Amino acid sequence: MFGMPQNKNPKIVVIGGGTGVFTVLSGLRKYPVDLTAIISMADDGGSTGVLREEFGILPPGDVRRALVALAGADDRMLSDLFNYRFEQGKLGGHSFGNLMLTALERITGSFEEALEEAGRILNVQGQVIPVTLDNMRLSAELENGQIIKGEVNIDIPKHDPRLKIKKVFLDSRARANKRAIEAIISADLVILGPGDLFTSIVPNLLVEGIPGAIKKSKAEKVFVVNTMTKPGETFEFTASDFLTTLEKYLGRGVLDYVVVNNKKPASVRLKEYEAEGKKMVEAGNLPRKPTPILGDLIRTSGFVRHDPEKLAKVLVSLL
Repeated sequence: MFGMPQNKNPKIVVIGGGTGVFTVLSGLRKYPVDLTAIISMADDGGSTGVLREEFGILPPGDVRRALVALAGADDRMLSDLFNYRFEQGKLGGHSFGNLMLTALERITGSFEEALEEAGRILNVQGQVIPVTLDNMRLSAELENGQIIKGEVNIDIPKHDPRLKIKKVFLDSRARANKRAIEAIISADLVILGPGDLFTSIVPNLLVEGIPGAIKKSKAEKVFVVNTMTKPGETFEFTASDFLTTLEKYLGRGVLDYVVVNNKKPASVRLKEYEAEGKKMVEAGNLPRKPTPILGDLIRTSGFVRHDPEKLAKVLVSLL
C-alpha cells in the first residue's frame, strides 16, 4: 500500500512505551496523519511506581510522555510544565504531569477521562490510549530460572545483566482496552517500537486481544529496532534477535517491515556506551520477510537514539 490514501489522513497507530513512542510521535506529528499512541501499563518505577502504590492508579509516566509529544505547538510552556520534575522535598522525583494526571483521575473517577482532560489542556493532536485498564504487573524468567518481579527490576537489573531473559509474563490477566483494539483494526500503519524490548514493547503483546487485533488489521505492520543494546534486556542482541523475540509474542508472518539503523555513531560515543556494556545493534542474519529497511536513522549529536525526522520519513513512505 504505497502512496498516501487520497481524501483522508492515513491512520497511524504507535504501540510501545517510554522514550521510543515519544520519538516516533515527535517525528510523525509534522505529517498530515491521524496519530494514536497505545501505551504499555507495565511501568512501576520512579514517580510512577510511587503513585501506583499510594493511589492505586494506572501508571501515568509513559502516557504523560505521549501526551507531551502530541501537544499543540502553540504553547510549549504547558509541555515543559507537564515534564517538570521536582528535585527536592517530599515531591522530589515526581513530575508535575504525573501528579496532575493522578489528580485528574481522582476528580473524574476514570483514568481515561483524566487523559482526555489532560489532552484538552495540552491541545493534543491525536489520541493516547492505555493498552489495558486492568492492573498490569510484569515479571521475567531468566535463563538460569530466576524470576524477576516488577518492570523496574527488569529495566534496572540488580541481577547479572548479562543473563538473558527466557520469557516475560503478567502476574494476572490483562484484557485489551476496547479503544486500543478499535484503533489497531482501523489503522493504515501499525508501528511497534523503538523502545525497551521486554519492558516497553512486549508487555503490550501480553495483553489479551492485542496480538489478535494486530494480525486481523489490514494495516502495514512495522517493527522499529533499537539503535543500541541494553544490559539486562538485550545484551549483545542483533536486529535478528530483536525480531525473533518479538515474533515469539506476536507470531511469525505478521510483520511487513523491520526498520534497522545501520549508521555507526562516532567512535567516541560508542566507547562511552561500550563502557556501560552497550553496543550498536547490528543487522545480523535478518530474514527476507519481513522486508528489512536499513539506513541512517540516528541523531548526529547527544544520545545515540533515532532521529525523529529521519525515522518519520521512512515510516510515512510505507503508507
